[in-house]
Amino acid sequence: MIITRLVLKNWRNFRSADVSLGKRVFLVGPNASGKSNFLDAFRFLRDIASWEGGGLQKAVSDRGGLSKIRCLAARKDPEVLLDVELAQADGHQPRWRYSLGIKQETRGHRQPYLTFETVEKDGRAILRRPDDQDRKDPRRLTQTHLEQISANLEFREIAKFFKSIYYLQVLPQLVRHAESFGLPRDEDDPFGRNFLERIIRTPKKTREARLRRIERALQLTVPQFSELKVKRDEVGTPHLEAVYEHWRQKGARQSEEEFSDGTLRLIALLWSILDGDSTLLIEEPELHLHSAIIRALPSLIARIQSSKKRQILISTHSPDLLWDKGIGGEETLLLIPGKEGTTVQQASKFQVVQELLKSGMSVAEAALPQTAPSRIDQLSIRFSE
Repeated sequence: MIITRLVLKNWRNFRSADVSLGKRVFLVGPNASGKSNFLDAFRFLRDIASWEGGGLQKAVSDRGGLSKIRCLAARKDPEVLLDVELAQADGHQPRWRYSLGIKQETRGHRQPYLTFETVEKDGRAILRRPDDQDRKDPRRLTQTHLEQISANLEFREIAKFFKSIYYLQVLPQLVRHAESFGLPRDEDDPFGRNFLERIIRTPKKTREARLRRIERALQLTVPQFSELKVKRDEVGTPHLEAVYEHWRQKGARQSEEEFSDGTLRLIALLWSILDGDSTLLIEEPELHLHSAIIRALPSLIARIQSSKKRQILISTHSPDLLWDKGIGGEETLLLIPGKEGTTVQQASKFQVVQELLKSGMSVAEAALPQTAPSRIDQLSIRFSE
């Protein structure tokens, strides 16, 4: 499945948002406009659905409480709302709809609770909360049915889907030295501490097929790169090993500790795109990469999506990433911050952007300038005063 629509109310930067989503989405906006917070709405649903140590209370607590989640422009309307529609990746009409509203107790522990939780399938109501049992026992509203195996049988399909959402923002230092940060490699984490463990736990046939594809890509993008393998050392710690062409007959071997940040980021990005078919959230894939590689990423992603039917949402500031004229205005979401919160809209719905795209410009030329700070030309003057 893919998420075809997202509605937010009082979520982080967004007082109100209602956007359609396709298989490939690029999030573009100035610093602090809410790109990461937009993606966090999907992570929030994933965390709720992760009934093994997850759930509503932990998802809210991990974000500092509902007061940290609620939009600063909410004022007298304290309810936080998330509403998503899901459809099959082949483009059929939305099949599922999941919605929830959250408030916080005004006294005592100020615990978050549900104002409502609903599930629809093909327009038919599967769940409507609060129900009679909730009204008899309001403490039930501190948990969603989404997180409870005993309660989500009729819509466990979407619970599994939310749980499978994967977020990627690999930090090379964590990949290299997870133990130095006091973090075990086998703990689930999007920043890279479990990345090598994730690779080596993949079934051998699948793992080797993916590594061969990544190896071919690296041979085209990394000077003198020849081979890529993964193995465990004598104490069981997983490592990547690369062979670089060298004056020696067998070349020079390096582990991930010697890889450049860009090489590690590229390996992680390529692996994650190949790893599974669930919705993938990627933050700024351009970091540490050469502009020529960045420009090739959109077409690479499109080719993989054509066979995997996978939805990928990408936040970026990079004109190189958005230079590909195959990226449509309907695939690009512009985040525009204002005093009443950030607005989100498809780039193609801005008349000036639409006209520029029709004239043959890329999204980088037509849409990215719309997100530049209005007084950026004064930066050097104000800084030097």
